[in-house]
Amino acid sequence: MGTIVCQSCNSVIDHFEDEKVSILYSNCCECCDQDIMNEE
Repeated sequence: MGTIVCQSCNSVIDHFEDEKVSILYSNCCECCDQDIMNEE
């Protein structure tokens, strides 16, 4: 079982099937939207 975690707010985005336990980091939609608005 794997988990995808937001690297900005540390919330769990999703779970995925994997042979071993792992954690992947990404950005959730809310954090991505905030980053885009801050750049403008």
